[in-house]
Amino acid sequence: MRDSGTTVVELTGVTKSYTAGIRALDGVSVTFGSGSFTAVMGPSGSGKSTLLHCAAGLDRPDSGRVLLAGQDIGGLREPRLTRARRRRAGFVFQSYNLMDSLSVWDNVLLPQRLAGVRPDRAWARDVLRRVQLDGREHARPAQLSGGQRQRVALARALAARPEIIFADEPTGALDLATGRAVLALFREAVDDLGTTIVMVTHDPVTAGQADRVVFLADGRIVADLTEPTPERAAAQMMAVVAR
Repeated sequence: MRDSGTTVVELTGVTKSYTAGIRALDGVSVTFGSGSFTAVMGPSGSGKSTLLHCAAGLDRPDSGRVLLAGQDIGGLREPRLTRARRRRAGFVFQSYNLMDSLSVWDNVLLPQRLAGVRPDRAWARDVLRRVQLDGREHARPAQLSGGQRQRVALARALAARPEIIFADEPTGALDLATGRAVLALFREAVDDLGTTIVMVTHDPVTAGQADRVVFLADGRIVADLTEPTPERAAAQMMAVVAR
């Protein structure tokens, strides 16, 4: 599914600085539409992860506005901010962030239980089938390969039917074949389920699977590429580094 025109996340004039005086984001304005797949690229220290964290409500901007599904989350205090994240967003990170003491099944259902929502078990089983983990519901993370653990993280995100999934280098620790399989699942989530995905990556091949690539440098958006290919993403990345 392509962008339907409905905005899921909107950042307007967002700035974020850290204690060392480093400005990670410098007046960033960007929108992410419903059913779209956006990759975020840029040199190390360009603000990619900070952009993701501010958009997801994991970090608070110093100034500017962040709308998540139309709700201004910048001024929300805990626990209302946590509730907004759990209701609207899913997360997939390079480190998986699974609970080692829980089974695959319980890891997948955990966000819904924490949110006080009755899990949709039929949908959770379908999600596990989609990520090819049906039959491994009772396994613990330590019994799985890295690729399987990343698929559990994706299933956990999808099971809550979020409007948007934020992913930070989700294939960075995976081998080539497993990384491609995870990207295919992301593409399926966008095209078949209408999920919005915003993914930070350093890899042009990974970025080439998206509908759009946003490039950051020194905390600012410096390029916005639609219908990317790995070659176009790589060329634009080289141009950004050479600025």
